[in-house]
Amino acid sequence: MLTASRLKHLYFAYFSKPTSDRVIYRAIRRRRVRKILEIGIGKASRALRMIELAQRGASGDTIRYVAIDPFETRRPEAGPGLVLKEAHRLLKSTSAQVQLIPGDPSAALARAANALQNMDLVVVSSDYDEQSLADVWFYLPRMLHAGSQVYLESRPSLAADKTLCLLARAEIEARAGAKGRRRAA
Repeated sequence: MLTASRLKHLYFAYFSKPTSDRVIYRAIRRRRVRKILEIGIGKASRALRMIELAQRGASGDTIRYVAIDPFETRRPEAGPGLVLKEAHRLLKSTSAQVQLIPGDPSAALARAANALQNMDLVVVSSDYDEQSLADVWFYLPRMLHAGSQVYLESRPSLAADKTLCLLARAEIEARAGAKGRRRAA
């Protein structure tokens, strides 16, 4: 007989809405994710589910969840979101180690990339266009380990549903190198 925990995972991984998030939920369970970085959290429903699934497979380990979002300065075309205080209250209730970094993703990662090492899972929301993510790709490789997975959410058109695609390490490196910046470590 399936336990309630397994039933909940099956629901998230195969029947939850939006359907695009299901691939992330399956990856969390399969890879025993402990450190999650989400760029653009919206209303935080996906964040809550990711944390819950990671905690179920953690065997007592602490889950670290980091979110980068504009919060109060979110553009109207980016859709609804949370204010920083509300997001903090909501996510702290999960008992995960939560770090919320307000601001534009490029500026936020410039400040925090060195403290965000060995992330297991990175999810980049479709709230940002390629131009605003250009600097993000520069910082991302130093935050990953060999088994890290990076998912990029996209929406081909306003009428289409969002999709999540897993980026290969070579693609991340290519995007990081495309910026053409060089900095001393």
